[in-house]
This record gives sequence, C-alpha cells and structure tokens, in this order.
Amino acid sequence: MKRRQFLGRVGAVGAVGMASSLSAPALLSSTRAAFAQGDDIPVGVLFSLTGAVAVVEHTLHDATLLAIEEINAAGGVHGKQLRPIIEDPASDPATYADRARRLMIRDKCVSVFGSYTSASRQAVLPVTEQRNNLYWYPTLYEGRECSRNVMYGGAVPNQQQDDLIPWAIENFGPRFYMIGNNYVYPKEENNYCKSLLSKLGGEVVHEEYVPLGHSDFSSVINRIRAEEPDVIFATVVGDSDVAFARQYHAAELDPAKMPVISLTRSEVEVKAIGGEAAAGHFSSAPYFMGHNTPENERFVENYKARFGADQVTHFVSEAAYFQVYQFKAALEKLDPSEITPAAIRDAAVGLTLNAPQGEVLIDENLHTHLWPKIGQWQSDGQAKVLIQSEERVAPKPYAAYEGQTCTGQGLVKA
Repeated sequence: MKRRQFLGRVGAVGAVGMASSLSAPALLSSTRAAFAQGDDIPVGVLFSLTGAVAVVEHTLHDATLLAIEEINAAGGVHGKQLRPIIEDPASDPATYADRARRLMIRDKCVSVFGSYTSASRQAVLPVTEQRNNLYWYPTLYEGRECSRNVMYGGAVPNQQQDDLIPWAIENFGPRFYMIGNNYVYPKEENNYCKSLLSKLGGEVVHEEYVPLGHSDFSSVINRIRAEEPDVIFATVVGDSDVAFARQYHAAELDPAKMPVISLTRSEVEVKAIGGEAAAGHFSSAPYFMGHNTPENERFVENYKARFGADQVTHFVSEAAYFQVYQFKAALEKLDPSEITPAAIRDAAVGLTLNAPQGEVLIDENLHTHLWPKIGQWQSDGQAKVLIQSEERVAPKPYAAYEGQTCTGQGLVKA
C-alpha cells in the first residue's frame, strides 16, 4: 500500500503535567544535523493497514494520527510540526523490521510508533536497539521484556490480573477453564493466572490453545459443558475471539453461571461479535470507551468526528493516542538541538499525563503506570465499569518470575 497523505487537523491538546527534567546523553551526529536543518520533526507510524491484523492496527494508526493532527493544530512542538511518515508492514514480522529500519535510517525518525502483536514488536526490537532509536508500543503484552529502546504503553499481567482474579473467584468460583491462541502472550498470561490461582485456592480444570485465526470452537464448547467451570479465562484474540463468543452464545451457555472473562476483548471485538452475544461477559483493561473523564470525552468526540460516527475507541487505541502526547511532552523538555531518541527516552521518564483513562506515568523501566478496570459488556456494545483501581498500578513486567526485576538500568536478577 502506498503511503497515505497526511490529512486534516482537529481537536485540542490534552493537559500534560511533567516531572523534573533529566539530563540528556550525548547526541547522535546524523540526527542532530537533521534537526538543525529541518523545519519539522519526522516520526514513524508503523501499523498494518493490510493483512491479518489490520482490522485492529488501523485503529491504532488512526489514533496516532489524530494525536499528531491535534498537536500540529495547536502549534506543534518548538514551533515545528510533527511529520508522520507512514509505512504499512502488511501484518508480516519481517516487513515490520525492514520498514522500521527504513524509517530510522532513511527518514531519520527519532521515534517510531507502531504495532500490535508481540511478534511484530520482537521483530522491530533488534533494529531499534542497533540504531539506538525509540519504539513506542501501545499494546498490552505478556511482560518478560526490559528494553531501554521501547516505551511500553499497554498493560502487563499484574495490571490486568491482580484485581481481576480475586474478584472472579469471589463472584463466580475457583474453577477456571483456560482457552487461548497458541502463541507467547496467552501462555505467559495463563502462567501468571495460575500463580495467582495457586495462592488463592483456585484451580485450572482445563487449559487449551488453538491456532491464530481458529474459528471452529464446537469441541471447546463441548468440553466446557462437560467440565462446568465457574470461569472461562480467555486469551483468544481477533477473529478467534469473535467466533468463540458467537458460538458460546449460539450454544445457549449462560454468562451468569460461567462467564467469559477476557484480557483481550475490547470494543472492537464486541462490535464484531454483536452486543447481544457479548452481553454479560467481562473484560479487564485500563480503559473503556464509556469512561467518564473530560479527556476521554474529547478523545471519543474527536475520534468519531475524524474517522466516523460509528467508530469505537478501545484500550489499545487509547494508549496509541496518549503515547504521542507523552512523546510531545518529552520533546518540550529538550532544547531543539538536543532532540535524539536517547534524549527523548530520558526526558520521558517520570512524566505524568492526563490520558483518557486517568493520569498515567512513565516508570523508570519505560512501562506505564495505569488504572485497571473490570467492565461487563452490555447489549449496546459498551462496557459497564464495575471495579476500578483506587490508585495507579505500577507495571511489573517480571511479576511471574521471582528474582527478576525490570529497572531503569535494565533487567536485574537477584
């Protein structure tokens, strides 16, 4: 797909609060020359617009562009406009790496915003580290990573499960049926869930993985009938989640007795599932579209105005949006001649920002302090928030691995 033209400007800038400045490291000569001579700030936008994950990634692309447009409409940064350079990696990990390299070397982008799957992030990671660039990754993920070149905007397991699992046991019972797609994210999330269940007196009655894109869940439904679990703990994603939810509903299973509790189901999947089939089930996430804050009201209003009244926001598009504002806030702490990826990273640590979900903070480990919520899906396709954390929850990407901690210096092993 050819690069899309940069379109329109809408909206207003969200409120940002910043911690004290941090010193910037030595500059990269090629990047310094580019910014000394340029009238704008080039940033990479690396989300799939075609291929298997485009159905989700195009919403992250749109949210990223919306934030860029809002910032530019308000005057940009240091009097310079942010110039998005768009590449379509076409849902292929090898292409992500190739396009990231192009953005960092040819286009001299000092940051790249991109991707949804862990496979794509892991493909880009060595390129980013080799170039000492900065990759802003908005997606919830499995943790067990501690790079100094990735800004992690999504939830890690402790931020989705520490409240969810005790709540699920208390309200429905201790017997869990685990169903996920067969790749690293579901397996790591399930490992963390099992560690919580062992502490809380819960048990796993069955654990099962299906291929990505799997669509026939008849055998899974039959096993669920036979096992009669209290909770179905789901980490199926995308089209698989849509198929599973529809077949659960068609089988006339009862969410009041054995609900699906998902870490991955958002407004995007629920829109595809249909409100009636999704109603009564639960998701754990830092953000839901119906969250009542002025920042979220502006985000949803501007997103719909820009991309269509029938569009929905969700917990990954929200992070894609606020990460651009975190980037802006970091740039504002630097002299224009000091703008490099490493300087941006160091300036970003400790930043707070009033995101649509609430005030978020960038930890020294480059992950984000977030606001866990438990929502129950309603027939209108929106989630009713039942539980919200009383305070921001710190990210612990190695919570499942005793003796390992991600710090500002990197991974530390006891």
